[in-house]
Amino acid sequence: MRFFYILSLLVGVALAGTAVFMAQAYVAKSQAALIAERKMREDRGPMTELLVAKRDLPFGTEITAADVLRMPWPQAMLPKTAFKDTQTLFPTDGPKTRSALQAMVKFEPILSEKVSAPGEDAGIAARLSVGMRAFTIKVDLRSGVSGLLRPGDRVDVYWTGSANGAEFTKLIEPGVRLVAIDQSIKDEPNGKGGIAKTVTVEITPQQVAAFTQAQSTGQLTLSLVGVSDDSLAIVRDVDQKSLLGLTEPEAEIFTPAPKICTIRQRNGATVTEVPIPCPQ
Repeated sequence: MRFFYILSLLVGVALAGTAVFMAQAYVAKSQAALIAERKMREDRGPMTELLVAKRDLPFGTEITAADVLRMPWPQAMLPKTAFKDTQTLFPTDGPKTRSALQAMVKFEPILSEKVSAPGEDAGIAARLSVGMRAFTIKVDLRSGVSGLLRPGDRVDVYWTGSANGAEFTKLIEPGVRLVAIDQSIKDEPNGKGGIAKTVTVEITPQQVAAFTQAQSTGQLTLSLVGVSDDSLAIVRDVDQKSLLGLTEPEAEIFTPAPKICTIRQRNGATVTEVPIPCPQ
């Protein structure tokens, strides 16, 4: 009887010790998690809220208040053009819709440059930068980079034509941004481009006259610029002679023979020519 009592006492003490150990481990783990959370809050600084996409928003999607939600965001990393509340995104005295000018994924911040003005659609006018104009260029399979162009790409524009009786090619503008392909201002969903007949580029008002003159007097050709390429093409004129490495033959230098003046002098039946100074 006494043996079972002692055994029960020992088991109880062991269970109590295990419970105390587990409790201490849980408290230590909770304290470590609390310290880590406090450190993380100190590192990221104060938080604020901004509007993010509630779902994936493809280009041209009409955005309403149901498509956005508020999400905590580190104040130090807050984008300058982010919307913080729906009253700013959808003014109370204006339309309650906007359009996506760029594709956005779920939980991506809503930025002013990625959405149109209230009530506007995602047309070309909404994609143009301030002070820029849209200009349409006729292209074909050869001049349009074989259908590899898409809205948002940058291209170098070359002109080929004749001037002063010689035909040559000239770079007229590097790094021009495309805003539309044919009648479409959005990319193909399957990633495959078609053969375009026209492309619309974004240029300054001063460049419109130059592009109009170039298109009416010659052939415009586009050269696709890489996405990460921030260099500008070097302005260079190329004609047939420079392309083939031909050079103009050197003109022969003609040196006139010295002028000799003579008079004829008769001596009987003999006539001789006697040199005399030439008159000046």
